[in-house]
Amino acid sequence: MTAPPVAGLLVLRPDAQDLLFRQARTANTFTDEPVTEEQIRAIYDLVKYGPTAINAQPLRILLLRSAQARQRLMPHLSETNRAKTATASLVAILAADIEFHENLPRVFPHKPEAKDRFAGADGAADREAHARFNAALQIGYFLIGVRAAGLAAGPITGFDAARVDNEFFGDRPLRSMLVVNLGRPGPDAWLERLPRLDHDEIVQTI
Repeated sequence: MTAPPVAGLLVLRPDAQDLLFRQARTANTFTDEPVTEEQIRAIYDLVKYGPTAINAQPLRILLLRSAQARQRLMPHLSETNRAKTATASLVAILAADIEFHENLPRVFPHKPEAKDRFAGADGAADREAHARFNAALQIGYFLIGVRAAGLAAGPITGFDAARVDNEFFGDRPLRSMLVVNLGRPGPDAWLERLPRLDHDEIVQTI
């Protein structure tokens, strides 16, 4: 039998723990309360401090605020995701910049030559793998940041990434990884919480 977690071992207050993890859920409906530019800026200004390898910071965020932008996205979503995306307060496309290395002399200034590792055709595969992995880390930070702002996130992987890239990014070196619906949770926003694996199934000590 697994011992229950000891909340006192965590520095974060229990109500903050609940906000970020225990009571937070993936929202499927949203109210019509808008998500403001100020809220998004506050979220980003918090989560930008999450670590990435060589401080690469490859995540890029495209906010779809207009009805026209939302309609451009709809054909590229799976049918099961269209209704909730149509009614979300705000929709974001989270993408990886596969030319993140161009910023390394600025964001990793003590070793500006790190850029050379990813340059040119020889570095292309390593560059994209690095971009995707570290953008995925930043996506996790972003979702927690949304919760920290008192909002709910509804992440979506059911979309045609290649078509989304072509629709919204064209020739830009961005690769969409996740669509996220954002806002205040609406009526019947939550499905029943699914089981989580236990500590002893996940954590080993050697």
